[in-house]
Amino acid sequence: MLEKKGGEFSGEEVIAEFDRLTRDAANVQEETLRRILAENGAAEYLQRLGLAGRTDPASFRACVPLATHEDLEPYINRIVDGDASPVLTGKPVTSISLSSGTTQGKRKYLLFNDELVKSTMQIYRTSYAFRNREFPVEKGKALQFIYSSRQFTTKGGLTATTATTNVYRSEEFKATMRDVQSQCCSPDEVIFGADFAQSLYCHLLCGLLRADEVQTVSATFAHSVVLAFQTFERVWEDLCADIRRGALSPTRVTSPPVRQAVSALLGGRPNPELADAVASKCAALSNWYGVIPALWPNAKYVYAIMTGSMEHYVRKLRHYAGGLPLVAAEYGASEGWVGANVEPGLPPEAATFTVLPDIGYFEFIPLTLSPGPDDGAYGEAEPVGLTEVAVGEHYEVVMTTFAGTRAPLYTLDFYLFYHVRFPVACMDH
Repeated sequence: MLEKKGGEFSGEEVIAEFDRLTRDAANVQEETLRRILAENGAAEYLQRLGLAGRTDPASFRACVPLATHEDLEPYINRIVDGDASPVLTGKPVTSISLSSGTTQGKRKYLLFNDELVKSTMQIYRTSYAFRNREFPVEKGKALQFIYSSRQFTTKGGLTATTATTNVYRSEEFKATMRDVQSQCCSPDEVIFGADFAQSLYCHLLCGLLRADEVQTVSATFAHSVVLAFQTFERVWEDLCADIRRGALSPTRVTSPPVRQAVSALLGGRPNPELADAVASKCAALSNWYGVIPALWPNAKYVYAIMTGSMEHYVRKLRHYAGGLPLVAAEYGASEGWVGANVEPGLPPEAATFTVLPDIGYFEFIPLTLSPGPDDGAYGEAEPVGLTEVAVGEHYEVVMTTFAGTRAPLYTLDFYLFYHVRFPVACMDH
């Protein structure tokens, strides 16, 4: 549940609940597994494995094998094609997510349901609570470079799109963004626009129109922020021209719904004062260093996934951010979330992520160096539970969610590789 106090979001209550869950991680994990198996016990997949209604960890590990996407693909394809029976999940599949394709070079169909929306909102609220403790923001807007991907309808009538688009389409997402002071500067027509370049241009324009309100600058991935400001370097004069005359460029933005929505913000009112101010600030920059705080003086930090493969973009992002802090976002895969960044004050290169024990059931495969001719290669042992890990050892994460089965993250579709911190209960040992 979204924690509020006196009608307002209470970050301290969210943090207190996080502490309670992580300090009792073993019991929370057992209860989470029980819920997953109880809710999905009627599914054909689990029925065939012979669980027979049992929901304890020992029976689960004995009966349910580690699975790859290839193992599950025949079941998923049936759902995609319209099989409405409980094939893999007890609760209805509301849509299909398309993976980013980083694991095998091709996009995969993944199941999406309301439980994944809930876990996404929980991890957003948790991460925000810790960020807001470190970098308090007031009521305002977020300059968010977020985009909807194209959607299509499967043979079975389900909407298929990326996992992030499935989240953006949900009413829970909009409500959560309001509660955590992260409402996007741009209207929905820009976020869900069909043309990426036009949406990016309008994100920048909407951000400039609401420059004094912007408290944070963010995107899902660091490269999206870098790309946005590389684009800004090329189009800033066009943006100033639009602001000066109070009308959108007829060549930059041609999509009727996007033009209508952004034109409403411009209001048909010329604003030469703002255009001159933006132009003056741009002219004063040296090689665009610090462009973000120069144009958005009330921004407190820049927020995106900045670890793993995104670390490559941190240097350029730091250049655009000037002295603004860079905060690494959450740890997840296309199939679901794993951990939150509860130490946002650390630089991205030192970021760690704490597992939330109630959003899925997590196991860890110990990795050990193999001796002999393959020295330096890792061998694998049987998975251990979340509270059975040893600090300093290396593991592959195994995730079982409310909309999937038991699978190691190296077979899932990575957002990125991360350093994973275990719950407080484990760290206390």
